[in-house]
Amino acid sequence: MDTAALVASIDQLSAELQQTLAAFTTEQLNTIPFEGSWTAAQVAEHIQKSVNADVLYGKVEKRPAQEDKLEGLRKIFLNFDIKMQSPDFIIPSGRFHEKEALLADLSERWQRISVAAQTLDLSLTCLDFEMPGMGYLTRYELIGFFVVHTTRHIHQLKKIQPYVIK
Repeated sequence: MDTAALVASIDQLSAELQQTLAAFTTEQLNTIPFEGSWTAAQVAEHIQKSVNADVLYGKVEKRPAQEDKLEGLRKIFLNFDIKMQSPDFIIPSGRFHEKEALLADLSERWQRISVAAQTLDLSLTCLDFEMPGMGYLTRYELIGFFVVHTTRHIHQLKKIQPYVIK
């Protein structure tokens, strides 16, 4: 478990997310790019709903060492050729989003995750959230999931940009 590399990836990802969203105006963020797509703001809201540092600070327990589930998560979420369905509890609303509020909230979320990665025992298993199809994850695996999941959606945001930024 390379904590320094994990923290570096968190910080790089947070900066890339901020930069990608900053390229949109508030109006562009809330514009449907093409039929069947979420707006960029809805993608950002989906990230907000799925990246939650609170679970890292919730109930945990030490479990016997298991196979690291992070590589499986990477294979699934970084395969941009497959379309995935979001679980209902993290589907974004249809409401209008202000750009500055989204940027501030996402920055704060990633800062909390970075602090957690630097200060918590990442080998403990989080018990407040069970990953559909994978079970309970360690803090390290959950943070890794946050990173690969958000990487997937940064890719999605970059595909949306040409349709709404003229």
